[in-house]
Amino acid sequence: MHNVSQTVFAPWDDPDKEPLIQFQNVTKKFGEFVAIDDLTLDIYAQEFFALLGPSGCGKTTMMRMLAGFENPTSGTMKLAGQDIADVPPNKRAVNMMFQSYALFPHLSIWENIAFGLKRDKQSKDQIAARVDEMLKLTRLEKFAQRKPHQISGGQRQRVALARSLAKAPKLLLLDEPLGALDKKLRQDTQFELMDIQETTGTTFVIVTHDQEEAMTVASRVAVMDEGRIIQVSTPAAIYEYPNSVYVADFIGEVNIIDATAKPAGKDEYHLDWAAGEAPILAASERPFSEGQKAHLAIRPEKITITTDKPKDASNAMQGKVLDIAYLGNLSTYHVQLPGGQIIKAQTANTRRIARRDITWEDPVWISWSATAGVLLDQ
Repeated sequence: MHNVSQTVFAPWDDPDKEPLIQFQNVTKKFGEFVAIDDLTLDIYAQEFFALLGPSGCGKTTMMRMLAGFENPTSGTMKLAGQDIADVPPNKRAVNMMFQSYALFPHLSIWENIAFGLKRDKQSKDQIAARVDEMLKLTRLEKFAQRKPHQISGGQRQRVALARSLAKAPKLLLLDEPLGALDKKLRQDTQFELMDIQETTGTTFVIVTHDQEEAMTVASRVAVMDEGRIIQVSTPAAIYEYPNSVYVADFIGEVNIIDATAKPAGKDEYHLDWAAGEAPILAASERPFSEGQKAHLAIRPEKITITTDKPKDASNAMQGKVLDIAYLGNLSTYHVQLPGGQIIKAQTANTRRIARRDITWEDPVWISWSATAGVLLDQ
C-alpha cells in the first residue's frame, strides 16, 4: 500500500493556476475620496479568502464591486477570466450575504431558501430537491416550516447562508456575517462555515474586522489599510512573518522594539535600542545597513520570564512586573524595563494558581532567542 500524502491547498503558489477573481490596478473614488487605491489581487477557486482591516479601509467597497453594486473608477475586475464591470449583479455568478441576513419575515425557512430558485423558473421537483439539499447542508431540516422569528440568531444566519448557496454561485461574498452573534456562538459558527465551504467547494470571500475570525476561517488573509492591501498571505505566515509593523500590530499581541541596526555576522544584527543598555541580537534574512532604523516585532509567547538570570539566552534583561493579565490557560506579564519600555511575556498556565511564583512588583528576567522576533524596516 502506498501512502497518499495529503495535498496542501495552495493554488496561489502554482503559476499555471488561473485565478477565479482578478483585480488589476483597480481604483475606486467617491468624489475626491480614494476608497481603493490601485489594487491588484488574485483570488483562487475554492479559497476561503478574508479581507481584514479597520473600518473605512476599503474592504466593503471591494466586496460591493465584486457584487456589482459599485464599478471601478479605473482598472479591471475579472471573474473566471471575464471582465465583469458591466455585468449587472443578478447576471453574475456571485451572491452576497448581508450582515442583517435580510430574510423575508412572512415566508417559512423553506420558502426563504426557495425564493431565488423560483425566480429562475426552475421546475417544482428541481426546487424541492435543491432546498432539501441546502436544509441538510445547514442542518435546518427540522425548522423548514418555521418563520425566521421562530428560530435563533445562529439559525437565521444559516438560513441566509442556505439561501445564498441555493443557486450554486461561483462566489459567495459574506459581509461581517457573524457580527450579530455572541462570542461562543460565533466560534461554533466559524467552524460550521468552514465545513460548509469545504463541502460545497464554493469560493468564499469574507469581510471582517475581527482578526481571530479571519485567522480561524481563511485560507489566505488580505490585511488592508486606507484602500491598499498591505500583506496577503496564509494566517500562519501573517502571524509569524508580518511584512510591516502595521500587520504585526494588527494581528494578535506583539512587542515592538524600535532600534538602530548594525551587522553582526551572517544574517545577524546588533540592535541599539536604549541608552546604556546592551544591544539586542536578532537574526534576519532581510538585509539592514549599518545605522538603519529597524523595528523588532516579538510575540509575547516567544519571551521567557524567570525569577533567576537565564544561563545561555541570546537576549536577557531585568525588569519588574507591572501588571498580570490572567486568561485561564495563559498569563501575560507586563514587565517594565529600566528605560521605561514595557514588554509583554506570555506563559501557559500548566499549574494551579497557588503554585505561581511571580507576582506584581517582582524583579524578573525576560529572555528570548536571536530568532524569536522579526526584524522589520517599516
